[in-house]
Amino acid sequence: MPARCALLLVAVLLSGCGYVGEPLPPTLDIPRPVADLRVAQVEDKAQLDFTIPELTTEGLPVVLRKVELLAGPYADDNFDADRWAGSARALGPIPLRAGPVHLEIEVGEWVGKEVFFRVRLVGRKGRPSEWSEFKTLRIVPPLAAPAELGAETTAEGVRLWWNGPSEPAGVEFRLLRSAKDQPEQELAVTTEREWLDRTVRYEETYSYRVQSLFRRQGAQAVSRASTPVKITPVDRFAPLTPRGISALAAPASIELSWDQNTEPDLAGYIIYRADGEKPFAPLAKCATPAYSDQQVQPGQLYRYAVSAFDQAGNESNRSEAVEVALP
Repeated sequence: MPARCALLLVAVLLSGCGYVGEPLPPTLDIPRPVADLRVAQVEDKAQLDFTIPELTTEGLPVVLRKVELLAGPYADDNFDADRWAGSARALGPIPLRAGPVHLEIEVGEWVGKEVFFRVRLVGRKGRPSEWSEFKTLRIVPPLAAPAELGAETTAEGVRLWWNGPSEPAGVEFRLLRSAKDQPEQELAVTTEREWLDRTVRYEETYSYRVQSLFRRQGAQAVSRASTPVKITPVDRFAPLTPRGISALAAPASIELSWDQNTEPDLAGYIIYRADGEKPFAPLAKCATPAYSDQQVQPGQLYRYAVSAFDQAGNESNRSEAVEVALP
């Protein structure tokens, strides 16, 4: 009986145990490399941006021991990455967590030099990722910011003008614009010192700023932005005066026609009539460049002119007059 109980107990214990497989090898915990290192000069600083990946090369959540971000010039013609790393400056501190990284560093000591940048990540077990690709940046003297930015509404849009530096040769200007529900974004880049923004809408408020920009000989430098200027365009601009008006007498009407206006906000036309030598008076409105006047009398001389008006109610000058008599 005791032996039978012992066997039963062993069977119960064995039935409750799961299968134990081969032990898993230890994880390497090597971070994935940085793939989006970006560098640019803003005034007297270099701005560096990159993203620390969330996973290791084995697809596990990354845990970092450190971030190695190096920067420095290299004088020899034959570039050697190891020799450069030995003299490069380590930048930081950098947060040891996945996600975007933004860093600004002083670069005054490197003006006139080509500077190399590189980054790699070291995992919790001390194993490093591959280095990122090199990024290079030629450091130039800080650019002067544009000044005296002005804005005015014209019939074609908002005209902007400013005073900007002429040095170094090749300097450009970046226009930035924001609106009520639109974050600031680049509007245009130009070498001129004025710009016409044709994409505005009337009665909406816009804010503009301008930066100096230099992108030659390995440099990527921008100045601080100018003082912003705000403007709310208001439509006070009438359409062009209609042209090509003609009047033909029909058996019981006078048929008018003219060239069509092409303004995008055109609302229609106003027909003016004068009986004989009497003054002109509004006769009718129409949306197309033609009108049939059927309120006419045989033998009476009539004079006609046409104006155009837009959706804001701005009216053009009257066209040249034409005259016709109904037989």
